[in-house]
Amino acid sequence: MSEYATDLSKIRDAYQRIQGIIHRTPVHTCGQLSDFAGSDIYFKCENFQKVGAFKFRGASNVVLSLSDTQAASGVVTHSSGNHAQALALAARQRGIPAHIVMPSNAPQVKQDAVAGYGARVILCEPTLDARESTAAEVVAETGAAFIHPYNHSGIISGQATVALELLEQVADLDVIIAPVGGGGLLSGIAIAAKSLKPAIRIVGAEPAGADDASRSKESGKFIAQTSPATIADGLLTSLGDLTWPVVRDLVDEIVVVDDVQIAQAMKLLMERAKLLIEPSGATSFAAAVKMGFASSDTRVACIISGGNINLSRISELIAVFD
Repeated sequence: MSEYATDLSKIRDAYQRIQGIIHRTPVHTCGQLSDFAGSDIYFKCENFQKVGAFKFRGASNVVLSLSDTQAASGVVTHSSGNHAQALALAARQRGIPAHIVMPSNAPQVKQDAVAGYGARVILCEPTLDARESTAAEVVAETGAAFIHPYNHSGIISGQATVALELLEQVADLDVIIAPVGGGGLLSGIAIAAKSLKPAIRIVGAEPAGADDASRSKESGKFIAQTSPATIADGLLTSLGDLTWPVVRDLVDEIVVVDDVQIAQAMKLLMERAKLLIEPSGATSFAAAVKMGFASSDTRVACIISGGNINLSRISELIAVFD
């Protein structure tokens, strides 16, 4: 795994670094939901992580890895939500400034959370170019360290700790399904899990309206995301040059699910498992239902990546299915 952005040794170092800072999130099961998927389903509930998403793992790892000199000027990133919150909280816990560039259409609940963690929020036009150029201006102004939301070795190492916990919590897993947007979570999980258990199957779950990973995987070459449109707002970004090689080489399959399937999965998880999740977090279970498995004894972990959703939007999103 040495040719990739991280390896098992670095992932274990990251896990040691963030011990006592992050939550060791629970694994839940629900018999009815396992029946829907035709397999034994285990939900790794990162919606119970600090800031409500797995992103706090990577952000904490990177912030804690900064030297005192680097940390003094603070950190900056661009993010539509969960990475923004994660970096803001990680910076606050270390006592350093955080400057967060957010698109103007980012969910208000996420903007409010970032500000609530004490970060400076800088709004920009909702385009990747605007996000990147605004972040570059903030770096030039402040001297802060830029922390990419997913295309960063320390971020990938931190996200990979999900797999270390999961494989300790559930023995003999056959499959791990994780949402994929920028690929930090999926690539980290793939590196960690394949290092520990080479035969395990790693699956990415991707919305049909933002399916660059699927198209890239099918073609064997990187295809950038253009004009994404999906209710899974946390999965709108393209893979990066650090995450794509891992997805290309170590991820066994990308399963594409549409917004109706995502909304149905959200509804089932809320009604049957009593889990409050955002659309992005439901894609893994939607993929499990779509896949079908050869045996009901197949042990499948679905990563519930986050639970940050405007409560007022739940009925609107569920109506997509109804």
